[in-house]
Amino acid sequence: MAVSGEQHEFFGLGTVAATPDIIFVRSMRAQHYRLTLRKDSVGVVTIPSRGSEREARRFAEEHQDWLERARSRQARKPRGAALWTLGTHVLWRGEMTEIRPASDGARPTVCLAADVFRVPALVGDLRPTLEAHFLRRGKVELPGRTWELAAETCMNVKQVTVRNQRSRWGSCSAGGTISLNWRLVQSPDSVRDYIIYHELMHLQEMNHSDRFWARVQEVCPAWREAERWLKRNGSLLGL
Repeated sequence: MAVSGEQHEFFGLGTVAATPDIIFVRSMRAQHYRLTLRKDSVGVVTIPSRGSEREARRFAEEHQDWLERARSRQARKPRGAALWTLGTHVLWRGEMTEIRPASDGARPTVCLAADVFRVPALVGDLRPTLEAHFLRRGKVELPGRTWELAAETCMNVKQVTVRNQRSRWGSCSAGGTISLNWRLVQSPDSVRDYIIYHELMHLQEMNHSDRFWARVQEVCPAWREAERWLKRNGSLLGL
């Protein structure tokens, strides 16, 4: 059995039953009962293929104290602004950076540190436009960096995609496809590289065993620091 504060995606037989603050999901891939907490503060109990709903409910009751502590920690996490206007500070390249007006010809533009972006106007919510810019940059920068690190580590990557993932930073398929969250362009380079190394090592170990983490340690010795950054700041990006 396992308890985790990380968000988790489930690929199984669907929801078994639910209460107002906990849902139960059966998974063909799960080997143990697992309790996680979603961003909306709903607890999720994963039931392994041979498990029972009765045992899952007992598991949830046994870990109710953990769930309440996790909800309390979640409530204390920093949250980014819902609306982005001039003067709003947003996470960009690992730093909280103010959106400022920029002078760049006749078209309205704003800047985040040294980066300049065109916007429809300098009033209203700038978030949709800026996130569209971030996505385009991610689709250029993240695959390029992944191919570089794949060559460095001699990993056989077949394809790299950049997606709008809402619950994970990256994923890796057994067929050699690595998918990355475009929001990694908002993180520090060291964190971005850790996520890429993490997924690359899954090409050798499709699990999170001790052997997997040993491989991560070999290629990215500072991975623990990157994990801490993600836990502290992921909520600023909606993860």
